[in-house]
Amino acid sequence: MKPQRIGMLGGGQLGRMLIQKGIDWNLRFKVLDPDASAPCAGISDFTHGKLTDYDTVLKFGEDCDLITIEIENVNTAALHELERRGKRVYPQPRCIEVIQDKRTQKQFYLDNGLPTSEFLLTNNRQDVMAHQGYFLPAVHKLGREGYDGRGVQVLRSESDLPKAFDAPGVLEKFVDFKAEISVIVARSSSREVKSFPAVEMVFHPEANLVEYLFAPAEISSSVEREAEHLAQVVIEKLDLVGILAVEMFVTKDDRVLINEMAPRPHNSGHQSIEANITSQYEQHLRAILNLPLGATTMRCPGAMVNLLGEPGYEGPARYEGLEDVLATEGVFVHLYGKVQTRPFRKMGHVTIIDQDVESLKKKANFVRNTLKVKA
Repeated sequence: MKPQRIGMLGGGQLGRMLIQKGIDWNLRFKVLDPDASAPCAGISDFTHGKLTDYDTVLKFGEDCDLITIEIENVNTAALHELERRGKRVYPQPRCIEVIQDKRTQKQFYLDNGLPTSEFLLTNNRQDVMAHQGYFLPAVHKLGREGYDGRGVQVLRSESDLPKAFDAPGVLEKFVDFKAEISVIVARSSSREVKSFPAVEMVFHPEANLVEYLFAPAEISSSVEREAEHLAQVVIEKLDLVGILAVEMFVTKDDRVLINEMAPRPHNSGHQSIEANITSQYEQHLRAILNLPLGATTMRCPGAMVNLLGEPGYEGPARYEGLEDVLATEGVFVHLYGKVQTRPFRKMGHVTIIDQDVESLKKKANFVRNTLKVKA
């Protein structure tokens, strides 16, 4: 392949795993991140700077062949200008703008006739209070900058209303679901589209982020087809180039409702590194470089356990139970290079593969109960 210098906005673990795959193809990466010790700092041409600053992003992208992201909270005005100057930017800035604010994201579903939960756009806490009778129980989400469980509040009764955000947000009617699933879909600039099999996610009750997931999801074939169809419709409607994770609810009566989407590699696709023929990271590179998309078939059932910092511990990270986990067949540990741990911080993940689903679940629970991140 022609040598490519890829600029990436965001230097977290998603970018780290993208770089790890790109090294196999002799790709060079230039990374911008506000954290000087970000996971990508030691494995890339690293620049310390703000992702939301126009001049910083513009200057960063000037000597790149192609620019991509691993987080949505970026300055899209600078990306538009880089496009005008002839740079390839994938996903496109207009797609990022739809998704980076949950308010415009929900409106996109409504405007395109896509199934999603009932919602109201709110400007402040008073707006939430005004709709308390109609919309409880509900979920209140910040429009912008919510991430890894932050910026989300469940409002079950009137006594919870003071927790509502006093900033622009979305008030969503609580969905009585039986499963939360995710479908990752990719699209190249030549309009080839391929999706991964749906995975089922289990969220941490306190941190409101994925604790572990299983693939394939335990859903009916009709729900699987509908979820895959919706993911492909969304990426086509957006006209997005790259990879897109579409998170969905499956209701008690098997309706599929779109919850949120992310225009980048996603936590719900980590297991694809070992469990699928093509990983989500390779697929993203294929899509943005306009290479043929890879097969997404699963090699065997897979699971993923997020390694979160243990409550009550903050400081230099120490991994307890690592040897016991590594001694288990079909278990793969991925650490993110983060030196400092804190409660519920994502420090790594573990992928588990097994031909037998029950054995897979037992291994996943063993990993979850054995490998702890402490200080």
